[in-house]
Amino acid sequence: MTSKKFSVKARLGSFKFAINGMRSLLKNEHNSRIHLLVAIFAIALGLVLKINSPEWCLIILLIGIVFITELLNTSIEKLSDLVNPELDEGIRKVKDYAAAAVLISAIISLVIGGLIFIPKILK
Repeated sequence: MTSKKFSVKARLGSFKFAINGMRSLLKNEHNSRIHLLVAIFAIALGLVLKINSPEWCLIILLIGIVFITELLNTSIEKLSDLVNPELDEGIRKVKDYAAAAVLISAIISLVIGGLIFIPKILK
C-alpha cells in the first residue's frame, strides 16, 4: 500500500466525514438526541450555577464519553447488521455489550453530574 503525500486540504476535508457521522447519528439514532438534550441541559445548568473549571472539565469529558460510546455502539450495530442481517446469538451478545457500554457511561455521567449540581442547587 502506498501512502499519499500529506495535504492540509485533504486533512481538513476529512472533517467532513466526521461531521457527516455526527449528523447521521443525531438524525437516525433516537437515543443520541436524548443524549444531546441532556448535554444541553447540563451545559445550561452549569452556566446558571456558575460551576468552576474542574467541574466544567468533568462535564465536557462526560458528554464526550457518552457520545463516543453511542457512536461506537451504533457503529458496532450497523457493522454487525451488514456482516450478518439474520438473527444471530453471537451478534446479539456483541450488540448488547456495546449497548451496555453506553448505559454505563450515561449512568456514570448522571452520578457525577448529580455530585456536581445537587449541592449547588440545594444551597
